[in-house]
Amino acid sequence: MTVEPGLLLFGLFFLLLFLGVPILTAVGVTALVFLWRFDLGIQVTAANVYANIAKFPLLAIPFFILAGFVMERAGLSRSLVNVLNLLVGPVRGGLALVTLGGCVLFGAISGTGPADTAAIGTVMIPAMAAGGYATGFAAALVAAAATTDVLIPPSVAFVVYGVITETSVSRLFAAGVVPGLLMGLALVLPALLVSRRHGWGGGGAWGTWRQLGRAVWEAKWGLAAPVVILGGIYGGVFTPTEAAVVAVAYGLVVGLVVSRTLRVGDLYGIFRDAAVATATVMIVVAFAGLFSWTGSTLGVMDRAARGLLGISQNPYLVLLLLNGMLLVAGMLLDAISIYYVLLPVFLPLLPRFGWDPVWFGVMMTVNLAIGTITPPVAVNLYVASNIAGTRMEEISRWVIPFVLALVGALLLVTYVPALTLWLPDVLGVR
Repeated sequence: MTVEPGLLLFGLFFLLLFLGVPILTAVGVTALVFLWRFDLGIQVTAANVYANIAKFPLLAIPFFILAGFVMERAGLSRSLVNVLNLLVGPVRGGLALVTLGGCVLFGAISGTGPADTAAIGTVMIPAMAAGGYATGFAAALVAAAATTDVLIPPSVAFVVYGVITETSVSRLFAAGVVPGLLMGLALVLPALLVSRRHGWGGGGAWGTWRQLGRAVWEAKWGLAAPVVILGGIYGGVFTPTEAAVVAVAYGLVVGLVVSRTLRVGDLYGIFRDAAVATATVMIVVAFAGLFSWTGSTLGVMDRAARGLLGISQNPYLVLLLLNGMLLVAGMLLDAISIYYVLLPVFLPLLPRFGWDPVWFGVMMTVNLAIGTITPPVAVNLYVASNIAGTRMEEISRWVIPFVLALVGALLLVTYVPALTLWLPDVLGVR
């Protein structure tokens, strides 16, 4: 009796995960075992790994990660939060709205959810706790709001998706804006309902026009950062990869020369942390790509796609099934691994149903953004937990209404593609 190679491939992968093996090791070991077992030429490993990471667009990843660290340490997130606090802080649940707005604004500077969680969380979690909010709720809110960072450009996730599918990263960036804002708006309702039910917030003094003007002036460099980065991309001044370098230079000039909130001595720690974060991402890219190549060479991905079509020919039902698969995968795997493991299975479906690859990439990325707050693999929650000094179990309880709200936004993005494609079409981004 011959066992389907695809069942063996994914079976070994998930078995290793179940045994507690790190994702990177599970992906790499599975690929190497099947390269050897099916005589695909294990000597191709080095060349394949190199080819997976030696791509010009992927240079954006280390630079966007570094830009996020630089701008966080330069204090740009704190000045943005100060403006929002003067605008809406005194209303009932106002600090929750400030947190949401801060994460969305910083998402237009940073490129990853954990960086957004750390930048806003270090400011807002203590502030919300001091204002009477439950610490677990504050941490859950920051983690949930930081999911918008994955959609609002610049986005490391879109860079990876664009490289795998050979889709325009600039168009993906533009397509992510409206869904990212929609996710932020979806979080407003549960944040306000929970805050008002517990009587949190309210009663403070409104900022005067003078205070607001001063706060906006102090935040001008943070407010200008998205204009410089995204305006340069859409204005044709530089590519998304070049924009990542510009973002780093901008942050360093602001931090070291203009605001002087950074010292030369701080740079070692910033570069070290950015290097560690980048290495984590790029090693996953290298070995997940090897796994994907192994599965494709064995014909596993094509047969899996045909299997999905065999379940139903109804595109709406297939989309619902794909979303369910991605939500479950997001609980178990990081986003980059999911792209490399599942995209080769899904890509044959796009021409079959006439789906736009940009819209599909945004829909998939919304799923993976939700995965950053759904345990056990919930990187945003872990970062928020460490900042708040609160157990994961406590934060997980508070995050449930936010997950439900984000799933509602996901369904809108899935079944109303115009929400995604409108802005890139208006801007003429290709």
